[in-house]
Amino acid sequence: MWIVIIVCIAVVIGVLALSILTLNKGYGYKHTIDPLPGEEEEKQDQKDQDK
Repeated sequence: MWIVIIVCIAVVIGVLALSILTLNKGYGYKHTIDPLPGEEEEKQDQKDQDK
């Protein structure tokens, strides 16, 4: 009986550790988005006008 309880506790601790590791890795990820095509043209137009 004690062996089953110990194995269950070990599994719970393992799952908890992996969950925390995954959460920390997810929060540390640098999210980026692609600019809209219109924004690129506006930036290029502004650079051309500044010249």
